[in-house]
Amino acid sequence: MDSKVLNRVFHDAEGNIVLAQTPNLPLIVWGVASLLQLIVTTGKVNSGLSLLAFGALFTWAWLELFDGVNYFRRLLGLLVLLLAITSKM
Repeated sequence: MDSKVLNRVFHDAEGNIVLAQTPNLPLIVWGVASLLQLIVTTGKVNSGLSLLAFGALFTWAWLELFDGVNYFRRLLGLLVLLLAITSKM
């Protein structure tokens, strides 16, 4: 396999290895909504939190899939997107 392709798996444009990053807004919203679902366990508020959490996680995964800094992050976005969708089936 070409070394250029291998470098793009874990490296960003500046050559830094990137496996994890500081959470962005969709990931923070997903975390907060998910935690609040543990407190509010029934009713319309719980349903709204569930929808908000799903939407935020979907958004995060979509952004990673198409704008991830390397192939690993893009694959991570694809996997989370597929898991999020299949969890709703």
